[in-house]
Amino acid sequence: MIVSAPSGAGKTSICRKILRMFPDLRFSVSYTTRLPRPGEVNGKDYIFISEDEFRARIARGEFIEWVENYGQLYGTSKKATNAFLEQGCDLILDIEPRGAKAIREHYPRSVSVFILPPSLSDLKSRLAKRGENAAVMERRLQTSLDEIREALWYDYIIFNERLDE
Repeated sequence: MIVSAPSGAGKTSICRKILRMFPDLRFSVSYTTRLPRPGEVNGKDYIFISEDEFRARIARGEFIEWVENYGQLYGTSKKATNAFLEQGCDLILDIEPRGAKAIREHYPRSVSVFILPPSLSDLKSRLAKRGENAAVMERRLQTSLDEIREALWYDYIIFNERLDE
C-alpha cells in the first residue's frame, strides 16, 4: 500500500495508526540524508545516511526509487522491499507522489492512497504549527499544491479532517 500526502496532511500519523490496527502489516523504512527530527529513531522512522553513502547506493542500483525533496535525498530499498514481499508480508510505504509513481511501475498490483487536508487554509495552519520560517512554509505550500494535483492518479483519496481520529 502506497500512502502519499502533502506535508502537514497527517500521512505519518495515519500510517502509524494503520500499523497499530494491522500488526501483520510491515512499514517500509526509507533512507534519507536529512537529519533526524526530535523523537525519530534511526532504522524505525528512517535510515539516516550521508549524502555520499546515498549517492553510492544510487550508483549501485539499490533503490527502487529515490527523489530529492527540500534539498534532501529519500529512497526506497529494493532489497528490503523484495525481502518483505518474498516473505508474503503486506507492506505500507509512506512516500511522496514522484516516488509513488516509480513504486507503481515496479509493483503494479500495489494500492495507492492519497490523503488530503480538508482545505488549503487548514493545511497552512498545520504547517504553521511546525514552527518553520515563512520561506520554508511557502515552499512547502507550493510543493503541496503540486502534489495535490497528482491525487487523481491514486486509487483512493481520503480527506483527513481530524488528525487525532
